[in-house]
Amino acid sequence: MDLELSYEIIRVANFIRSGNFTRVALQFPDELLKDSTKVVSELREKLCSSEQPCTQGNGDVKLYVMADTTYGSCCVDEVGASHINADCVIHFGQTCLSPTSNLPALYIFGKSSISASSCAKSMCSFALTSGKPILILFGLEYAHAIDDIKESAVAESINLCGSTSQLQLHFADVMCSVVNPSEGHLRVGSCASHDGCSNAVDTRYSIGGLTWSVPGGQKIEDYSLFWIGSDNPAFANVVLTFNGCEIVRYDATEDYMMTDFSQQRRILKRRYYLVEKAKDADIVGILVGTLGVAGYLHMIHQMKELITAAGKKAYTLVMGRPNPAKLANFPECDVFIYVSCAQTALLDSKEFLAPVITPFEALLAFNRGSQWTGAYVMEFRDLIASAAVDTKRQSKEARFSFLQGGYVEDFDSQENGVDDKDEGLALVNVMDKALQVSGKDPHYLIKGRAKSGAEFLAARSFQGLDNHSKSSLPEPVFIGRTGKAWGYANEASKLQAHGR
Repeated sequence: MDLELSYEIIRVANFIRSGNFTRVALQFPDELLKDSTKVVSELREKLCSSEQPCTQGNGDVKLYVMADTTYGSCCVDEVGASHINADCVIHFGQTCLSPTSNLPALYIFGKSSISASSCAKSMCSFALTSGKPILILFGLEYAHAIDDIKESAVAESINLCGSTSQLQLHFADVMCSVVNPSEGHLRVGSCASHDGCSNAVDTRYSIGGLTWSVPGGQKIEDYSLFWIGSDNPAFANVVLTFNGCEIVRYDATEDYMMTDFSQQRRILKRRYYLVEKAKDADIVGILVGTLGVAGYLHMIHQMKELITAAGKKAYTLVMGRPNPAKLANFPECDVFIYVSCAQTALLDSKEFLAPVITPFEALLAFNRGSQWTGAYVMEFRDLIASAAVDTKRQSKEARFSFLQGGYVEDFDSQENGVDDKDEGLALVNVMDKALQVSGKDPHYLIKGRAKSGAEFLAARSFQGLDNHSKSSLPEPVFIGRTGKAWGYANEASKLQAHGR
């Protein structure tokens, strides 16, 4: 496909002119970075060929290419854009359409090739055998072809059924691709929860940049879902969120329809196991996986309150793209909560030392009395909009651990229960525990595991470089080794002895 059409150069130029932006960041994912120089050249040409002449003065538009994003490539990298004081961000490629916090953004989805007739044929054949209304969802890279698919579906339904009334096909709409900094945490024109927001007319749903309505009196489970696109994080988000619906996927690249998603459904069992494992955690790390998605700070504070009320210790860690090596630097954490957009929140933590869960799973694990009904929420902004957890009414009673096979008590819950009048007793208890941890015998502490990073460090055999000097005065400076690593200056005699 033509580069100018695929990257919508004219539309991008009009967006820059209409906003009077002078410093524009162009964000490319790794797979599209090869086209970045051509896009910049054509975009600069379009900007200079308009009725507004391209000058070398203060009105000159500066274009910056951003690669190797700080976090997931589907989100706007506001951190990278702030390094160049950008006025806006043009995001190319796959996206989650998450609202930004500070900068306006234009999303260019791209235009992947697809056979509209073949897709419509598979869609209509599935609709004949389903017996339910069909809701068509799609990857945003195929949004440009939806009108053609609709026309082909009408023609195909007439060939199969003689009319279009027998096949109930409902297409989702694409949310606005121009995003301005969000003033609140809720998405404009969409529901705050995938369970829908009830009104007298219908119920609206939104996920992954798509939005649609379900008539009043019906549920999303009454529909069969037809996904157009590849097996990517956006599709995994749909499968987990609407796990009660029958789902099929049409692969436009291979031109075939896939109906077996047993492996994706097994992910729910794995996630439920991680929830049970998180309940036994004492030290919880909150991984900040985004600094641009609106509402991330609110979610971090909500997670801290939830963890503290559950009698556990919370630590906040900011890192881009977590991997086993990075998280291995924090062995004291028993579980990590990953706060990020919906398409990057689900990490396969089989290779990690500690499991990585989502904020929704953390609510299930640390909120006493909560039960998993089968519903699954990937978008943390949907959790912010839901009813807040009453952390003050958390139960201090012993809970049953499925992994340990018995009732356990949260040690910190007993400590937090000490009245303010007994501060002296609380101090004695803390000092007694610290003395037990710092004992010579590493196995002396039998009450349980460390409840904080300081206790974990005290129990380690190696705690870093020790300062054996008891004097507070500055120590004399010694000259270290000089020369090259293959032979330092003080090793000259050794080299001569070996005849070098």
